[in-house]
Amino acid sequence: MGIYEELRGRGLIAQTTNEELVADLLDNGKATFYIGYDPTADSLTAGHYMTLCLMKRLQMAGNKPIALAGGGTGMVGDPSGRQDLRTMMTVERIDENCAKIKDQIARFIEFGEGKGLLVNNADWLRNLNYLEFLRDFGTHFSVNRMLTADCYRNRMEKGLTFLEFNYMIMQAYDFYELYSRHGCILQCGGDDQWSNMLAGTELIRRKLQKDAHCLTITLLTDSNGVKMGKTAGNALWLDANRTTPYEFFQYWRNVDDADIIKCLKMLTFLPLEQIAEMEGWRDAQLNQAKETLAFEVTKQVHGEDAALASLETARSVFSSGAAENMPETVISEGDLTDGRLDILSALTLAGLCASKSDARRNVQDGGVTVDGEKVSDIGYAIDWDRLTFGVVLRRGKKSFRKVVLAK
Repeated sequence: MGIYEELRGRGLIAQTTNEELVADLLDNGKATFYIGYDPTADSLTAGHYMTLCLMKRLQMAGNKPIALAGGGTGMVGDPSGRQDLRTMMTVERIDENCAKIKDQIARFIEFGEGKGLLVNNADWLRNLNYLEFLRDFGTHFSVNRMLTADCYRNRMEKGLTFLEFNYMIMQAYDFYELYSRHGCILQCGGDDQWSNMLAGTELIRRKLQKDAHCLTITLLTDSNGVKMGKTAGNALWLDANRTTPYEFFQYWRNVDDADIIKCLKMLTFLPLEQIAEMEGWRDAQLNQAKETLAFEVTKQVHGEDAALASLETARSVFSSGAAENMPETVISEGDLTDGRLDILSALTLAGLCASKSDARRNVQDGGVTVDGEKVSDIGYAIDWDRLTFGVVLRRGKKSFRKVVLAK
């Protein structure tokens, strides 16, 4: 089976231009392709995970990936899927975010001579001459046609700023630059980017009299049609400081029964034949499939050690009888010091230790974990944003408590 048919078998392909040619290029490892990531935060999310996996799959098949950090487009903000204007960031914050997401991308892609490339569109977008750019490229875009795109049409009632209206042109220009500089012939992304991606292929065709192509992957949704990777109103981050490996593991461990096979196909690198064997699983076996999903996805994002630690903690909680109704301690902001909760206070507030001196002994003896990670430093503190999700404290082997910050 070629890589294109594997992608199709995993339910990943939403649509593509010139499917036969794109399939041939990918199957024979002849495609230089790119995927862009705007630095809207200092971490990518579970929604980005699918495209990171796509890059990895295509590189494993011999194709050359270009990961694009949006240091330029991030100054505008993609209106796709938005109901309002994104919060404007300083250039300094954008650059800081780019540096952090580059590290996350590097976990999936092998960069180096003859391998993958990591580029930043700030290199060509930030210093554009506005009038020259309009004269050279503006004539290739029809406003009437642009307004038919979902990313714009859905915003017309509440108001679309001229700033955001430029986003499609900028993304198209990215493709033009990557084609010219690196021979990039294929742009990939989520299916919400289809209009923006087509604009790039059209610009290359008009400006260079050359052909380029697009391939979009299906955005993963749960059985209710809501995008996965959201929990309690928060994003599921790939940065362990924002979403701990244990929280990340537990999210996928608790995926709806109806979505488990779909998730295994789209989010893991397990062979399709192995996944097919799980399709008839029920009850305890279905729980085993969920555990497999959670372990495999956590391993890809946080590494095998973190995945194993999360698995061990999850199994310990389950075997202790606390899995269904884990006792919970709700704390207030008044319990925090400078936005953090120190580990000794956490253990005493949770009732896992009788006093701070008792908590100190347990920490120093190596009997305390936070979200599956052993804590041996009595100065350890838990950040505010982690507490909004809730963290699982464990003392010894069977004493658990969830600590969560009141909303």
